[in-house]
Amino acid sequence: DIHSYGSTQMERILLYNFLQSSSNCEFGDQLQALQSQGIVPSVRHFCCYDDEGELQTDGNRSGHLQNGELVFDPEVNEEILQMIGAQLAEIGDQLDREIQAKVVNDLVQHFLNENVSREEITQYLSQAVEGLARAIPSDMEQEKALLVLAMVLTKKIANRVPSLLHRVFSTTVNYISQHLHTYIVRMV
Repeated sequence: DIHSYGSTQMERILLYNFLQSSSNCEFGDQLQALQSQGIVPSVRHFCCYDDEGELQTDGNRSGHLQNGELVFDPEVNEEILQMIGAQLAEIGDQLDREIQAKVVNDLVQHFLNENVSREEITQYLSQAVEGLARAIPSDMEQEKALLVLAMVLTKKIANRVPSLLHRVFSTTVNYISQHLHTYIVRMV
C-alpha cells in the first residue's frame, strides 16, 4: 500500500499541528489520545541522531522510486511542520465560517456509518472539499485551498462528534496523501 503508515507521517504531523493550532477545537482530549496511541508520530520516532551525531532511522522513512531505485524523501523537520500547521490554521480559522453546516452534517453522517469503506469515505471527503473549493471564493492557490478545507472539515466534524476524530483524522490523512502529497513536499 503506497499510502502506508511510513509514507503518511508528514501528513499526519501536519494535520495534527493544524488541529493543535486551530481555534475553537473542542476535542483536545481526543487529539492528545491520537499522539499517545501512536497514530500521530513525532518526527523523532523515525528520524533522530545518536550520541555520536550519526543519523539513525527505524526504517519508516518515506521514499519513492526514481529510475527504478528507492530514493528517500528529505528528512522532515518537525519545527517546519509546526510552523506550516500554525500558518494553515490561521487561514483555516478565516475559512471556517464560510463552511455551511449542511456540508459538515452530511459528512458526519457518512463517518458515523461504519458500513462505508475507507475508499468511499475518502471519496465523500474529497467531493466535499472540492465542492467547497469551488463555492468559496479565494485568492489562494488551489492546492492550498484544498488542503486547508480538508483540515478545517476535520476540525468541524471532530467538534460536532469528538468520538469520530480517529476515523476522520485517518481519512483526511489518506485524502491529503493521495491528492496533495507533492504540494506538501514543496511547501516543506
